[in-house]
Amino acid sequence: MIMIARPTERWRRETATQQAAVDAGGLTAEEAWAPALWPPDFTAAVDRALDAFDDEVADLSADSADDAAWTAVERVVLALNAADEEGHIETGEREELCDYIDRALASAGIDVNGLTARRGVDRSELTDEWRDW
Repeated sequence: MIMIARPTERWRRETATQQAAVDAGGLTAEEAWAPALWPPDFTAAVDRALDAFDDEVADLSADSADDAAWTAVERVVLALNAADEEGHIETGEREELCDYIDRALASAGIDVNGLTARRGVDRSELTDEWRDW
């Protein structure tokens, strides 16, 4: 199991904090940007994509073939593309999700620098081939 904090954890906390401030009268609904940026359906879809990725990565090891790791990245990126139908993944979310994917692979023992180098891309381009966001 991946033990890296997911971006969705922070998104939910910020959304809940702002909603509590709205409910308490300290913030107007218009000022509360987090609930609009990270609505529950979107956040749940991202978590489903990351759940499947985490399960797939848990089966990887340092000895795993590049194809298995690369396929896991492709699947999660395509699932995140589907989750982002409404355009909720902006620059900050993109950076958080890419970092999560990279760190999850590294925590499974995958040499991400080696993986990307063997594909002829920079580590920062790990998700670029499939990413719409």
